[in-house]
Amino acid sequence: MRRGYVQVYTGNGKGKTTAALGLALRAAGARHKVFIAQFIKKRMCSEHRALERFSDFITAKQYGKGLILNRQATALDIAAAQKGLEEARLVMLSRDYDVIILDEANVAVKRGLISVETLLELIKNKPARLELVITGRYADEKIIEAADLVTEMKEIKHYSNKGVKARVGIEK
Repeated sequence: MRRGYVQVYTGNGKGKTTAALGLALRAAGARHKVFIAQFIKKRMCSEHRALERFSDFITAKQYGKGLILNRQATALDIAAAQKGLEEARLVMLSRDYDVIILDEANVAVKRGLISVETLLELIKNKPARLELVITGRYADEKIIEAADLVTEMKEIKHYSNKGVKARVGIEK
């Protein structure tokens, strides 16, 4: 790649992580190396088994202690997220990767696990050729301003509102 940009996928609709994983797959197909840091999440899902097949090009790590939507963040949640952001920073500085995806980093900022200033500093110090993708609801206005591309996923209709649970291979 000649120049990398900062992409943000946000909003209350389904598809933010899916879009980022699609980009990771496309990048791997072009023989680009991808590092995925997943914040908050700790459960292994179908996408992790699929990503293992591309381990020559894609590295995915989780830095979470589980969903925090309905509970207070703990010191362990904060430590895990901060460790993830620090590892992503070191990966970025190594210049060994072409794409870095910070999955659910926007939520980590919103819930106080990492600071918006630290994330902005990462954006500011991004090597010119690196593509940086940040996902999650609640993207801070400062992150949106710093980004080159922002996509908002907007929920229009979702079958979960009719009681449909997350399905293996589709939502998990």
